[in-house]
Amino acid sequence: MHIRVSSAGQYLIAVAATALSIGQAHAQASSQAPLPGIVTEGPDGEVVVTTTAQKRFENIQDVPLAVQVVNPAQLEAQGVHHFQELERVMPSLVVRPANQPVNTNVSIRGVGTFAYAIGVESSVAVTVDGAPVAFLARAIGDLPDVAMIEVLRGPQSTLYGKAASAGLIKIMTTQPTNDLHVRANARLTDDHEFAEQLSITGPLTDTLGYVVTGGFTHWDGNLRDTVRGKRIGGRDTITTRGKLRWRATPDLTFTLSGNHAEGSTAFGRPFVRLDPAARLRSDPALTPAVVLPGVEAGADNQSVAYNARSGTDYHGSGALLRSEWDLGKLNFLSLTNYDRFKLYDYLDFDDTASSAPLGNAREIGRFGSRLFTQEVRILSPGDSAFRYALGLYYADTRFERPFERGPGFALSHLHATAGSRQIAGFGQLDWEFVPSLTATVGGRVQNERVRYTFDDLLVAQRDPQATHHYAGHDSDDAATYRLGLTYQATRDLMLFTTYATGYKGQAYDLTTGFDQKRADGGPIRPERSRDKEIGVRSQWFDRRLTTNLTFFGTHYRDLQAQTVEFYADGSYRNRLTNVGRLVTRGVEVESAARPTGDLTLAANATYLRARYLSFSSAPCFPLQTVAQGCVGSPARQDLSGERLPQAPTWRLDASAEYAPELGQHYRAVMQAAWQYQGAMSYAPRDPELWQRAYHIANISLGLRDADRHWDAAVFVDNVFDQRHYTSLVNNANNFGGQVATAALLPRDFRRFGGIRVGLSF
Repeated sequence: MHIRVSSAGQYLIAVAATALSIGQAHAQASSQAPLPGIVTEGPDGEVVVTTTAQKRFENIQDVPLAVQVVNPAQLEAQGVHHFQELERVMPSLVVRPANQPVNTNVSIRGVGTFAYAIGVESSVAVTVDGAPVAFLARAIGDLPDVAMIEVLRGPQSTLYGKAASAGLIKIMTTQPTNDLHVRANARLTDDHEFAEQLSITGPLTDTLGYVVTGGFTHWDGNLRDTVRGKRIGGRDTITTRGKLRWRATPDLTFTLSGNHAEGSTAFGRPFVRLDPAARLRSDPALTPAVVLPGVEAGADNQSVAYNARSGTDYHGSGALLRSEWDLGKLNFLSLTNYDRFKLYDYLDFDDTASSAPLGNAREIGRFGSRLFTQEVRILSPGDSAFRYALGLYYADTRFERPFERGPGFALSHLHATAGSRQIAGFGQLDWEFVPSLTATVGGRVQNERVRYTFDDLLVAQRDPQATHHYAGHDSDDAATYRLGLTYQATRDLMLFTTYATGYKGQAYDLTTGFDQKRADGGPIRPERSRDKEIGVRSQWFDRRLTTNLTFFGTHYRDLQAQTVEFYADGSYRNRLTNVGRLVTRGVEVESAARPTGDLTLAANATYLRARYLSFSSAPCFPLQTVAQGCVGSPARQDLSGERLPQAPTWRLDASAEYAPELGQHYRAVMQAAWQYQGAMSYAPRDPELWQRAYHIANISLGLRDADRHWDAAVFVDNVFDQRHYTSLVNNANNFGGQVATAALLPRDFRRFGGIRVGLSF
């Protein structure tokens, strides 16, 4: 096995070695306080998990919200090292990757945003250390310095704003500590992956603490390009983060953090089904053997044939200032955030090695974003009978998208910009008006202005006198609210019910095909949701067993979605629109147990029924016939009553860790993890985009010392070598109306194994 380590990787190795030597030198002087995290052990051995779902640290068992929290140990057990892999430990979450992260779809309870236009936010928001990211692509990467990750399910717009109409993912990174701690990890696999992470945290003075973290990952990928003779599908990433925390007075603290990420990816989508009669662009000479040399299409295919690069290059940096002032009866918090990000994307659009004039098409583009946000909050003490959280929020976001596709077909050449300015005020009141019974009232009001420019450079090239430049703006006022009632029946049993509304702002359809008609139509309508929940939070057997249930039903109106219009010549046009109405209902279960001090168990499950209530003008899928419901001109189908895409009925995961003592100084560590996903479709009714049910099992066996100064393990992921896809693409229109289905393969498409080691002082 050959592992290539970049200069950045070599640098991080050197830094890790130096840091470890420092840690060893100071180990005796350090008090060895535990690193900050979300899971602690109570006085009776019970597991205590904290969450920030309501913008304050609370025991998750006391929070009347559908929220799941995972820590780094749980992520490691399930082999989760990248944002796209979070669905392995969160059954209500499904992540559907694409050729580049801007097109990735993230769904919670079956609802997400399938949209390619800049300025269209996801229905699932993401925050890092409390600050929002401009768009999902900024968050999709490695997870080298995570302290905890929370997923809030259902509309969260009241406390978290307009991009959380379906849910929220909160990522919290490593915080400064009062004592010196050094943690270094490395991972090496038999499928050509090498990764390393380093975290150093501690004090500089009595009032100044710091964190320095860094990570490097190289993976060759699990695909082979037969034309260029190299492995693709992998990534090279570098991530760094630094924090300084200054306690100016006992009551006033400032934390300044900065981050930088850069990397590249190599993308491929192999054909898993291809009719021998298929001809690229219906050209009799462009047979599969000609345009896909060395590729044998099939369910296990891991080969592609590209004559142009497919992948991304990206870099981004940001800074966050957190100011906290304890005023005794209340706490003042300010978050000032600035971020810039650029991603260059490339795609061999025809998915072949064809160089024929008609069959050759490539995409080249760039995404740029700039974000500034300012939030201020006032929080009351968390242990009083009357609690409140009040805040103001301001955001200014700007996007830029130059893009070109051609020269053979599906021509496009555009330059678009989008921006938004948002001002909002929010608050939530919790009042225990009688013992054990608490009422919750929350609300948010906001104003948003959106603007855009669009230049169709292809039209300008063909006819300089034709209209090719468009610009516009609009504004909208909105209000959302949340009502709840919580009953603390006993110390270990809590019941709650909530009613919440969600909102996602209007947006322009800035994609290929933008014209005067779209400009005159203005932005598409905002997306709105209404959610009802009933929940039970319980602990048993001296709090060694935790079982939480949530029953939910959410209605969406005017969901913003990307549709595709196909034409007889094989070309297509993306179009952003409002889906009529849909509903998602189900049950979610989270459980954790510690039968003994050596054994920890966890299991989670989601049962979901998500369907369209009205969607009468949905686009047809390639090869769909009149008998299958494709009618009219332009062709349409009625999806009312159909199950939503990317919404399996069942998703489950379970994990176990057994760590018995081996003498006085060591512990064996045995971990097992399992996940199951039911069958689902990546597009309604399309038989080519049906993903069968599958299950994945991971195991590891390791050793660590009693003080957790070091650990080492060997692991195997996808033990039973189960094949599955993270996305499917129907390319029949590009192959003369014959079956041509390509797939995106997950990291664990095939069984792989490796070793991981960690040192901590």
